[in-house]
Amino acid sequence: MPTTSPFAPERRPPRPRVAGWLAAFCGGILPLGIAFGAAPAAAQGKLEAQYEASLAGIPVGKGAWNIDIQDDVFAAAASGGTSGLLKSFTGGSGTRASQGRVVGGALVATGYQASTTTSKKTEEIRITLDKGNVKDFAILPEPPVDPDRIVVTEAHRRGVWDPMTASLLRVPGTGDPVSPEACHNAAPVFDGRMRYDLKLDFKRMETVKAEKGYKGPVVVCALYFVPVSGYIPDRPVIKYLAAQRNIEIAFAPVAGTRILVPFWLKVPTPLGPAMLEATSFITTAQPPRVAKTQ
Repeated sequence: MPTTSPFAPERRPPRPRVAGWLAAFCGGILPLGIAFGAAPAAAQGKLEAQYEASLAGIPVGKGAWNIDIQDDVFAAAASGGTSGLLKSFTGGSGTRASQGRVVGGALVATGYQASTTTSKKTEEIRITLDKGNVKDFAILPEPPVDPDRIVVTEAHRRGVWDPMTASLLRVPGTGDPVSPEACHNAAPVFDGRMRYDLKLDFKRMETVKAEKGYKGPVVVCALYFVPVSGYIPDRPVIKYLAAQRNIEIAFAPVAGTRILVPFWLKVPTPLGPAMLEATSFITTAQPPRVAKTQ
């Protein structure tokens, strides 16, 4: 989930701050940091999706997301960048990726990498995990120490999800995973800098139709952001996101699995709604691999 924003009103012209936030939005919003439940991911599947970001109805960025779930390993990768008029203010882009093992049907991440490039700098984040615990992490170049930032303790880095793996919403049970029960969840996330919780509440069911690919039901959840550590309390963006009660996210299924991923996300801002929506959502079930025998 993005941790920089133009949301706080100020007297200076708003566009450069909007540009900076949406650069991060397009490059990194796909890994939202939402992972719930220990239910196994039934079977195997793939997703190839394209997304478009807009502000007040004006296109400002594009992104892509690819997920590949096999019987023993998985990989997920997202990329995005600004487009159109927004490039007049920033040429921001970003990538996110995670990989790991499938153990007893559950996704267990072992590594996460992120890279964000703006007109001012390029930053890389790397996290190594072991059964939900952070073994090692780094931000390159190393950021300066800010005494106002709440310290992330070792305890805060245990029992967490990386943002990319956390975007794969696993739904327990044997019924249709696209259901209100999918929203009855919460998750602890560590993104290399911040530790925060994301909580969902069911709002409604809808039907969507991508320009290419998926057509069918989605479950719409309210999304709440709860900062824990690694942030500066006085920053307006933190206060805004923590107080926001009108963020909505819609989840669609990955064929052949019990995994849901975001189809669209809506975030209200003083300048109009920020929207990320799939334009292409192609998902296919994969048959289990046959074990080799002598």
